[in-house]
Amino acid sequence: MSDTDSVESASQRLVHALDALEAAAERRREIDRGHVTQIHAFGSDRARLASELDHATARSRGLETATREVARRVDQAIETIRSVLAEK
Repeated sequence: MSDTDSVESASQRLVHALDALEAAAERRREIDRGHVTQIHAFGSDRARLASELDHATARSRGLETATREVARRVDQAIETIRSVLAEK
């Protein structure tokens, strides 16, 4: 094999190696883009879930307040009925 053939062979191997490196780098960029997309999606889901949780918590507090008020009124009605029955 002559020096020219050796240089040509080495040059071809270098070109193939550089092509493979470029392809690997492009695949890595695509993977990274996918991860960024997932991170944004997770962030959106988190924000939506946090909002839903806040809404559910507020609703729960409202229901607790209403329940206490209903219980107070029922107790008051029971006392009124007892006093009416006691008068008879």
